Amino acid sequence: MRAYGNPFWLAWRNKLNVERRRHRKFRTGFVTSNSMDKTVAVAIVRTYQHPLYKKVVRKTKKILAHDEQNSCNVGDVVRVVETRPLSRQKRWRVQAIVTAVQPAND
Repeated sequence: MRAYGNPFWLAWRNKLNVERRRHRKFRTGFVTSNSMDKTVAVAIVRTYQHPLYKKVVRKTKKILAHDEQNSCNVGDVVRVVETRPLSRQKRWRVQAIVTAVQPAND
């Protein structure tokens, strides 16, 4: 019997997919741009100690994340989660707004 037609093989493969989905990466960052439709630019800052010089270094990575409701504003702290490729550059989606910034009343 072929492996891909075996029900035990299919169950095992589905279990692997569920396990893989359960351990998605998530990051917390702040929104730097929301001028695109259903897309926000999120800056993720990470700090680490340089292995030789022992100085604390800050690295910033800018990613594009999917925002279905267009609810994020510039300055909001958001939690993004890894997802399937949604476009050429989007591989993340906004899961929650951790801290919302009040819009300025000018």
